Amino acid sequence: MIKSVFISSSSACFEWQNNEAYYSPKEYTVYLNGERVYFGNTNVFSLFDLTPNTEYELISEGEKLTFKTKAETAAVSVRDFGACGDGVTDDTEAIRAAINCLPGGARLYFPSGVYLTAPISLKSHMTLELSEGATLLGIADRSKYPAVPGCVPELCGGDDVHLGGWEGCANKMYLSLIYAEYAEDITIVGRGRLDGNGEAGGWWEKEMIRGPIKRPRLMFFNRCDGIRLHGISLSNSPCWNIHPYFSSNVDILDISITAPKDSPNTDAIDPEACDRVDIIGCKLSVGDDCIAIKSGKIDLAAIFKKPADRHTVRNCLMQFGHGALTLGSEISGGVTNLTVNRCVFERTDRGLRIKTRRGRGKYCVIDGVVFENIKMTGVLTPIVINSFYFCDPEGHTEYAQTREPLPIDDRTPYLGSFTFKNMECTDCEVAACYCEGLPERPIASVALENINFSFSDSAKPEMPAMCEHVEPMCRAGMVLKCVDKLTLKNVKVENNLGRALACDRVSEIIGE
Repeated sequence: MIKSVFISSSSACFEWQNNEAYYSPKEYTVYLNGERVYFGNTNVFSLFDLTPNTEYELISEGEKLTFKTKAETAAVSVRDFGACGDGVTDDTEAIRAAINCLPGGARLYFPSGVYLTAPISLKSHMTLELSEGATLLGIADRSKYPAVPGCVPELCGGDDVHLGGWEGCANKMYLSLIYAEYAEDITIVGRGRLDGNGEAGGWWEKEMIRGPIKRPRLMFFNRCDGIRLHGISLSNSPCWNIHPYFSSNVDILDISITAPKDSPNTDAIDPEACDRVDIIGCKLSVGDDCIAIKSGKIDLAAIFKKPADRHTVRNCLMQFGHGALTLGSEISGGVTNLTVNRCVFERTDRGLRIKTRRGRGKYCVIDGVVFENIKMTGVLTPIVINSFYFCDPEGHTEYAQTREPLPIDDRTPYLGSFTFKNMECTDCEVAACYCEGLPERPIASVALENINFSFSDSAKPEMPAMCEHVEPMCRAGMVLKCVDKLTLKNVKVENNLGRALACDRVSEIIGE
């Protein structure tokens, strides 16, 4: 069965309904109004160059589906505003003029070409379409990226106006190549590309990584509602690629994100303190975490009390990052109601990677996390829940790293229920899973069902988690410490060294 996921005025995204991870059971052909338009083997596929306000009939493998593209007020070419698209001319002002002149509900079209640009601000109720062969290329000159404060005071005595941040705090930062602030109903579609030009711009150099002004993201959306990204490719971001920040109703569909494996902090998708984010059909291969769900550090959490809530990750391929799906470490607002389904993780350091510690605070409630129908190949440690993550100087303090129980107070985070079902994890190296809660507040529940872990013969010792007081491991089984309830059903560990299950301060084990 085929289900429509997203329909714009000129594009459409569809998903096969099955239990397979990322890839469909067999190759298929798609016909649109009787014409062959697509051939593929993934569960999610997309169609582009459609006509607005038009009915279509889609047929594939005996399945039939009708849909109608959305109406729009106008469609205009950026070339008509003076953009050259030659990769040499600075097209920034032409692009800005086109956006400013665009009527509400209209689409700005980029024909094939390379459009050299500085940061571009999008506005509400617009569509930006990058056609096949069109690239927005970030200017290498750093002086073209204005720096803005993380927040500014409201002049009449109201609440501060927050403009952005970095690693969970309101920080001064360079404007991102594509950004929107306090906007709604923005769509970016097409088969074109955003290239952040990270290496040429010097953004990956050592002095920039921890500089006082934080590097730009490739795309940044602050306090926006209704952001839809469909089909585009992103590469070479100066820092994180897509950063929705305190935003809601975000759809990231059938996109591709790449960065060199050694490029610093080039996370693919980092939604922070957002509500209802769907990441579906994406292919991610970057130099850091593929997806990192965040909700700020303790100061922002105390002000806004805003969790990352109702996130869905489905039918995605994640490769070569530090973590395929990461929670944290800036997670003081908490994460609730996360579902990860039908995904493939290949050669990432970890599959699920939770990074938290004392000091993230009482609003750091991580609960309702479900992983189902997942395939992992060559993932060093498939499941990591780390309550002692040691990033930043305070992460190495005795308070953060001691394994002695401390009093529960306003700085103590909470780890709730975690469910893992129907997973095949082959060629692991370090451990099947490493889950460690706080001695004063253990992980409430870890449930594993229908899971096979098997280890590579050529596995090498590595650290299972970034924390102190833990030795390197190699082909270790399931290691769990400080957990209230562990449920095991049809779980196999093969080619491991030592015990398949090693528990320390696990209060209840069901189905061992």
